Amino acid sequence: MTIKETRKWLKKVYFQAKSVLNWRRSSSSSEAPGRYSRLSDRLKYGISKPQVFAYQLVGGRSSRLFPIFKDLDKSLKKSGMKSNFKAYVSTTILTSLIVSFLAIVIVPIVLLFIFNLSLFLAILFGVGLSLLAGAITIIVFYVYPALKADTLKRDLENDLTFTAGYMSILAGAGVPPDFIWRSLAEVDSNLTVSKVAKNVVRDVELFGFDVISALENLSKRTNSENFKEFVEGFISVVHSGGNMAKYLRKRSHQYMKVKKISLKRFSDTLTILAEFYVTLIVAGSLIFVVMLAVMGMLGGGSIGSFEPQLLLQLLTYVGLPVGSMIFLVVIDMISPKR
Repeated sequence: MTIKETRKWLKKVYFQAKSVLNWRRSSSSSEAPGRYSRLSDRLKYGISKPQVFAYQLVGGRSSRLFPIFKDLDKSLKKSGMKSNFKAYVSTTILTSLIVSFLAIVIVPIVLLFIFNLSLFLAILFGVGLSLLAGAITIIVFYVYPALKADTLKRDLENDLTFTAGYMSILAGAGVPPDFIWRSLAEVDSNLTVSKVAKNVVRDVELFGFDVISALENLSKRTNSENFKEFVEGFISVVHSGGNMAKYLRKRSHQYMKVKKISLKRFSDTLTILAEFYVTLIVAGSLIFVVMLAVMGMLGGGSIGSFEPQLLLQLLTYVGLPVGSMIFLVVIDMISPKR
């Protein structure tokens, strides 16, 4: 590193350490006595204020419910979300209570004064929809970290080809392991692996871990088996003093072959989806439109209580857009990101 780069790095680390110290001081000075006295010890750096508020409000009362959400703790750690388990569960419970309360207040009023239902039916529907809204809120909060972890896993595996190739170039130039991860953290902020590498740099530069311990923590947190295997192999080479450049080049060639195979499979799947789209959406809709037009001209042919004109409008303004959106979502889900 040059003198200019060293000064820039030291200045960055200084401001990071200063921000953490200021946060700790403000947290310790603003703590309330009693149940909230050890809040700053229980919450990790980076938690949002709504989660802190939710933990202060319902954290003590809902502590008995924490074991029910024990699987959520693993998902939070693997998702990369900067959320404490207890604070997140408290936010889930508080949000579900708020949504249920709003539903039980608003729904009966709407049904009573707008739809002119009886008071009993309005209250009955209000209670039912309130319970349903609360349950849906809990399910959304419960599923979101798992979806986030799965997205992080797919993004990391998509970045593996670039990661191994980039690191092999640096290792071939004689760059030490910690500087390799530091360079990876600064290469592109849009890359998921770059964000993960920033956590390694943070553990080394800010929290005092050595690079081996920081990488071991990374391998425990990741949800991707392929990325975990890559990191553990990196650790083994550092431990044994082996040829890091050779290991990374081998991994790069391996991931390149896997990438080519996955792209070939995606191309075949895309061909099948294109045939389905043409058959169902294009040709199918044309046949259905012609059939409905003929039925309308003959003055009959209603399907149940649906007239041909209404069916034609539903197909045009609902069926075709929804079908196209479903195909777009499916293609986006299966397509490689990079």
